[in-house]
Amino acid sequence: METLGALLTINVHIFMLSLLCFIVTIEASKKNKVSAIYVFGDSTVDPGNNNYVNTAFKSDFPPYGRDLANQSPTGRFSNGKLGTDFIASYLGLKELVPPYLDPNLSDEELMTGVSFASAGSGFDPLTPTLSNVVPIPKQLEYFKQYKKRLENKLGRHKTENHINNAFFFVSAGTNDFVINYFTVPIRRRSFDVVTYGHFVLQHVKDFIQNLWTEGARKIAFVGLPPMGCLPIMITFHSNNAFFERSCVDKYSAVARAHNMILQHELFLMQLNFSNPHDHGAKISYIDIYGPLANMIQGHGNLGFDEVHRGCCGSGFIEATFMCNRGSHVCTDPSKYVFWDSIHPTEKAYHNLFVANRHILDALIKG
Repeated sequence: METLGALLTINVHIFMLSLLCFIVTIEASKKNKVSAIYVFGDSTVDPGNNNYVNTAFKSDFPPYGRDLANQSPTGRFSNGKLGTDFIASYLGLKELVPPYLDPNLSDEELMTGVSFASAGSGFDPLTPTLSNVVPIPKQLEYFKQYKKRLENKLGRHKTENHINNAFFFVSAGTNDFVINYFTVPIRRRSFDVVTYGHFVLQHVKDFIQNLWTEGARKIAFVGLPPMGCLPIMITFHSNNAFFERSCVDKYSAVARAHNMILQHELFLMQLNFSNPHDHGAKISYIDIYGPLANMIQGHGNLGFDEVHRGCCGSGFIEATFMCNRGSHVCTDPSKYVFWDSIHPTEKAYHNLFVANRHILDALIKG
């Protein structure tokens, strides 16, 4: 009887192990539906393209990248990984999304996806001009160039399938408001904030239409953050920024209004693009406003001690070249929402990824 009991126990364990393996296989199969990741946008998703651009908007020097595996600055505007790195790892593609402009990329790295993003860029054509960075239409041209390289390797039909099954991630728009509209008076002469938002959204729609034309069928589009909570916005737009730091709702309200219209426009584009031949073709909105606001407001006991200034330097104004080797750096960046006066820490990026993982799953299932 003891032998029989032991055998039953072993069989149960084998069954449970087989079931676990089956579940893992299903999960892996689900993720493997995604052939590659392609990223467009600004510094929130630039892994180092600006290293190869003649601009001051760079971060290829310490203390940027100090918490990456090799503790080496890559050009990411954070202490570690970006949200797109967590996504690529979750999809089983790679640990870090490389910059397309890196001349040393291997064919394997190119095959599973790259980022075309450029820090300082935006949808308004004036925005990248102010920073001398890669405009978003130029990022699309780089993608077309990339496709030709794939076609030379795979052939046209396989390349088309590869692109159709890829994941496209777009994160831009904040610079259009923060660096451009609210800071430089040029656009304010022609637009109020509402009409400027519509102007930006038209460029957004044009870009998504072009992505769709190039074969994108799984598109995730990031909304605006609570802009009035960025440390640099608090510094420049508060009455008493050095002693009583708090979010400036005037600017966050613009982001909320813009995000509502953006979601509506993305929904309409999804309806217009839908057809019987594009099973699973989707355009999804990625909400960073809510999760970032929750981190800042302390909801959910997320473990952040400092939410209104960055880890680098004073945390009030330092970003890009002002956050450098000579800057004081906080002891534990994981206690900070912001790494510098604009960009989130690796932990904050990870939280944003986790908050939107269900959106990624919905896209993948297509």
